Amino acid sequence: MGEQFDIQEYMTKGVETIVEGAIRSTLKNPRESAFMLKFAAASKKASKKRAEEEKAGIHVPPFIIASITSSCNLNCAGCYSRHNHATVDAKPVRQLRSEEWLDIFDQAEDIGVSFILLAGGEPMIRRDIIKAAGNKPNILFPIFTNGTFMDDDYFELFDKSRNLIPVMSIEGDKETTDKRRGAGVYDKLVSNMNLLQEKGLIFGASVTVTKENIEEVTGEEFIDSLAEKGCKLVIYVEFVPVDDEASDLAPDDADREFLKERISALRKEYDETVFVSFPGDEKGSGGCIAAGRGFFHINSHGDAEPCPFSPYSDINVRDTSLLEAINSKLFASLRDGGYLKEDHAGGCVLFEKRELVEKLSDSRNYA
Repeated sequence: MGEQFDIQEYMTKGVETIVEGAIRSTLKNPRESAFMLKFAAASKKASKKRAEEEKAGIHVPPFIIASITSSCNLNCAGCYSRHNHATVDAKPVRQLRSEEWLDIFDQAEDIGVSFILLAGGEPMIRRDIIKAAGNKPNILFPIFTNGTFMDDDYFELFDKSRNLIPVMSIEGDKETTDKRRGAGVYDKLVSNMNLLQEKGLIFGASVTVTKENIEEVTGEEFIDSLAEKGCKLVIYVEFVPVDDEASDLAPDDADREFLKERISALRKEYDETVFVSFPGDEKGSGGCIAAGRGFFHINSHGDAEPCPFSPYSDINVRDTSLLEAINSKLFASLRDGGYLKEDHAGGCVLFEKRELVEKLSDSRNYA
């Protein structure tokens, strides 16, 4: 199947599924639905642009993950960002400025990128960048946030710029969430959800899936609790171990099959909610979709990395164009060498091959 698989077609269908789900989930919200219909038209135009570039031998992924800051106010257990020493602020002068991120957003729109996932650190620390993102309505910006910085100014911004969608990290119930993220975080998330619902603003939830909680977080009781608060998007992020000691928590093939089946069932039962799995069914997508196949990661200092769980780079967006970064030697080596399509025990193929990825990169450290 490897030679027959069309990654561009697969990713385009994936984008269409997400957009169609977003339109369906907002039908009862006129302002949100109006924006989603406009975005759907922009997304189709971007898909055509990517298809034209593919014919010319230029592959452009529809997604980018952008870690717009390395600062974070929490210290969550098992955080990959802190383990990789990405969540530090030793040299803040080296972080990309807001005008540099805006240039990246402009380039992304020009080449047909439809989604830029804003992450960190805690991205809501960088209000300047999020405001700049709000001025790019042809790109949807899910903001992966711990929710602790949301205030009246942000609620006003989300109302004005409907392409900004807060996606709050939640681990399950109050006990589970506070155990990992800190006391009081769950109550803050619930308060945010209630206020967003009152204001008619769309929002989502990001849930880390492990072998221990997979049944709970895909169960009806948990989903009902989110749906009742107005949550329209649930993103399941498969746990990737930050060290070998935690590897037994990573979902295996059987867990992924269970997750796939549960998401399929949830999509039928909750037609007003969009469900997404990351990285998703790698076998169905012809392997890992990192390193520019389906997405790639830009860290807060500008390094273009295969993904947040694989913090290695041989190119920085300060020194080159976004298109050149997508086709860096490291990304090309990972794609063309077949490394992304290989089997793995669970969690992440690039994590298991981290020594190889580091060797392929030039290991420059911009942090």
